[in-house]
Amino acid sequence: MMPAARESLLDAAYTALARRPWSAVRMVDVAAAAGVSRQTLYNEFGSKEGLARALVRREADGYLAGVERALSAHSDPRERLIAAADWTATAARENALVRAMLTGFWSERLPSPTLSAVPSSSAVPAQRRADGPLPSPGDFVAMVRDRAVAVLARPGTPRSDTADLARTCEFVIRLALSCVAAPPGEGGVADLVRSALPRQLA
Repeated sequence: MMPAARESLLDAAYTALARRPWSAVRMVDVAAAAGVSRQTLYNEFGSKEGLARALVRREADGYLAGVERALSAHSDPRERLIAAADWTATAARENALVRAMLTGFWSERLPSPTLSAVPSSSAVPAQRRADGPLPSPGDFVAMVRDRAVAVLARPGTPRSDTADLARTCEFVIRLALSCVAAPPGEGGVADLVRSALPRQLA
């Protein structure tokens, strides 16, 4: 199957999920909305659970790609971390699947795939990846922290300074996640993180 067709099916599933609970989303409707046969949908994803895992994996990848864009959007290290925190809160507010993945709270409206890997006999590489382990909230904290450190640490930075930087990056992402659970007032996430970060990052 062409990657574009797979994306169309995932888009159709995402749109359907925005309109009704996952339990009421029918495979035949997803296939029809994407303009493919139901058999094509099953060939690609294997089952409704396979479709759910692929959708969750795609939204996770999209969130992490947004983190990387945010981290590269500024030259100032503080502003890079602020942008990543702001993106985290925005993505969670706008995307129920991202919010569930980052917090671990899956409402009954959403699919709730197991985070551990499931047996996969799929011939589709993208589906085999989706059938692998899905990130937990703690995994996301570690992935964002490590991406931030990779972007912000200068070559030759002493190990102790890198460890301090990693703690700062983890603090920022955890602060952003707290804003997902309890949204801040005026000024939003950016002002909160800006006030909490040291004036200069090593």
